[in-house]
Amino acid sequence: MTQVTVKELAQVVNTPVERLLQQMQEAGLPHASADQVVTDTEKQALLAHLKGSHGEKVEEPRKITLQRKTTSTLKVAGSKTVSVEVRKKKTYVKRSPAELEAERQRELDEQRAIEEAARVQAEIAAAKQAEAGAKVEEPVAPVKPELPAAPSDEMVLAAVADAIPLDVKPAERKKSDEVRRPERARSDDEERRDRKHVQHRPSIKEKEKVPAPRVAPRTTDDESDSFGRRGGRGGKSKLKKRNQHGFQSPAGPIVRDVNIGETITVADLAAQMTIKGAEVVKFMFKLGTPVTINQVLDQETAQLIAEEFGHKVKLVSDNALEEALAESLKFTGEAQSRAPVVTVMGHVDHGKTSLLDYIRRAKVAAGEAGGITQHIGAYHVETDRGMVTFLDTPGHAAFTAMRARGAKATDIVILVVAADDGVMPQTIEAVQHARAAGVPLVVAVNKIDKPGADLDRIRSELSAHEVTSEEWGGDTPFVPVSAKLGTGVDELLEAVLLQAEILELKATPSAPGRGVVVESRLDKGRGPVATVLVQDGTLRQGDMILVGSNFGRIRAMLDENGKSIKEAGPSIPVEILGLDGTPDAGDDMTVLADERKAREVALFRQGKFREVKLARAHAGKLENIFENMGQEEKKTLNIVLKSDVRGSLEALQGSLTGLGNDEVQVRVVGGGVGGITESDANLALASNAVLFGFNVRADAGARKIVEQEGLDMRYYNVIYDIIEDVKKALTGMLGSDVRENILGVAEVRDVFRSPKFGAIAGCMVIEGTVYRNRPIRVLRDDVVIFEGELESLRRFKDDAAEVRNGMECGIGVKSYNDVKVGDKIEVFEKVQVARSL
Repeated sequence: MTQVTVKELAQVVNTPVERLLQQMQEAGLPHASADQVVTDTEKQALLAHLKGSHGEKVEEPRKITLQRKTTSTLKVAGSKTVSVEVRKKKTYVKRSPAELEAERQRELDEQRAIEEAARVQAEIAAAKQAEAGAKVEEPVAPVKPELPAAPSDEMVLAAVADAIPLDVKPAERKKSDEVRRPERARSDDEERRDRKHVQHRPSIKEKEKVPAPRVAPRTTDDESDSFGRRGGRGGKSKLKKRNQHGFQSPAGPIVRDVNIGETITVADLAAQMTIKGAEVVKFMFKLGTPVTINQVLDQETAQLIAEEFGHKVKLVSDNALEEALAESLKFTGEAQSRAPVVTVMGHVDHGKTSLLDYIRRAKVAAGEAGGITQHIGAYHVETDRGMVTFLDTPGHAAFTAMRARGAKATDIVILVVAADDGVMPQTIEAVQHARAAGVPLVVAVNKIDKPGADLDRIRSELSAHEVTSEEWGGDTPFVPVSAKLGTGVDELLEAVLLQAEILELKATPSAPGRGVVVESRLDKGRGPVATVLVQDGTLRQGDMILVGSNFGRIRAMLDENGKSIKEAGPSIPVEILGLDGTPDAGDDMTVLADERKAREVALFRQGKFREVKLARAHAGKLENIFENMGQEEKKTLNIVLKSDVRGSLEALQGSLTGLGNDEVQVRVVGGGVGGITESDANLALASNAVLFGFNVRADAGARKIVEQEGLDMRYYNVIYDIIEDVKKALTGMLGSDVRENILGVAEVRDVFRSPKFGAIAGCMVIEGTVYRNRPIRVLRDDVVIFEGELESLRRFKDDAAEVRNGMECGIGVKSYNDVKVGDKIEVFEKVQVARSL
């Protein structure tokens, strides 16, 4: 957008600044001084005001002309080339409402004219039938030996048209025929004379001198035609054919019900209206909005188009299928108490998993790589006070999203804080997740058996984050425990169950199963495996389930110990097999009775996800051009990432993509669950990416491609290592910065003239050391006036390589003789410094 000041604008339009300010104030603009900025929008407002004040009518532009020029090279005989320039010019004219209304009125007039013509033709055909029926009743004279030519079809229509006025309606014509019938029953001579007059009109057959066929007379009423002398089956069949296939008035327009969602394409809208897509495109061009056949229209625009074409519009919601699904899942039954779902949160190495190990008597921590939990574990334990389901979430910062999902699926949060370490960043995040989910906290102060344990310090630090212990008048239980010795574990479980009683947790075991996905992975032998926490109802083997955009029938269910089970009630975590893919952690799981319904909803969700993905990928819109202009200048590190479980994949993707800055970035071009396959290696080869395997390995096909093509493939089992390596790679992509170090400064005390070197500055080194082979700058009043190099550096009569602080020297500046007393000569060097994120 071009911006100028009021003063600059006054110079451009050649008017005084005071006059321009006055005009701008009259136009309602807030400018009061000559230094204020005037935008393009304010210029347009000022121009409109000035046009209006001079009597000109201000109209928005009605015509846009687009010009395009392309140049290509055409190779002719020999080595000659000819430049071919093609120029195209298109003009779009926006029509005024008066012109649109005039065209619409013209189309209505044409339609009325067509309907009037159809009505007249219908009346002629009806009159012909009425005339034919009237003449059947007249006496028929016997056929004479020789007859003149019979009247042609054209003569019949002409006679009927001449005999019947056009302005008489069919009902009135019928009455007039009944009135005229007694008059027509005149003498035979008069009737013959009238018929002779009709028959002796020249016909096409007479002109061609073709004798008319002679047929026997028809005496019966139902077989005689409208002209008794001409009768015969041939004439009667022709008249009947004309009566059957005569012009009929057109049927009225078909009004259809058009279902329009929040968005609809031009092609789909045209298909529902049973018209060609080009008709809709043409209509939009008339409105001044060019569209294509595949362009998406909003609901209001599509409604306007359908109503203009005369159809009824029915607005539907895009989530109608989801709403129908939610309606079908409503179930009533007897609610019963259920076990609480408890999530254990806290900082790294504060003893979360060790505490759970003591509770369930299993050593899970020993099997974790690097001594940290990198998956979400879900299991239930039976205690003396009842069953409790535990969710163990990782404490590392990369697993923030996983901890957030754990908080959403839980009823109570146990916050583990090490008594000797205190409150840490992930501890604060866990508090925030728990508050966002609206679940109560129970603080377990672990490692109280260590010498540096300080319980009051933990209470004080947590109170700063609005977590106040019951001992200090708050509502949060603080329980000191030792995961190593088992001290205080019973008190912790008692505090958890007490919170559960206060919450009055209920569920309906007789309802169909409903829950949430805690984790999912792709098992090489069993296929997609999902860990599901049943929140309500009962989940049974063989149920048809819908999980996010995946569906399937449960082939097998396993508990946390790997034992096969047939059903799982509320608050029970299970592993299920039988899905068609690996769902995302946090997806809702529901049981459906109909496989067709599950497939339909799953495909609908996949389509919605694809639309959102395409919409994000579409960056060619005008409003995104400037935002994406600098993106291509970034250096990008492409990564193909494979992980063992979905949760780790999401956490790694979030951590790696957040490592970049304005100059370098990380792009995960491919990610998935399972081992590294041949297709992953081909993707890395095509996109120039690095292959990362997190707790997975590559198969034989992938290893062969990696060896042949020299791809970079690395295996990891601890998240710290992969993040550190990516940081190092990005740091190397940043390159280095060039910095200047000032080595010394010499002040000019006197200037001498030398026939060989010109002006020689007698200087005193006041800072650092002056080197002969380094670049220099000449400063006058601390302003750089020259930059170059030394031609000579002498200490008395001897050449010197360097002169230190406090010593006198003579300096000759190469290609510069304007050195004056008081100037400073600065000696510096340029060094490269490696950059880091």
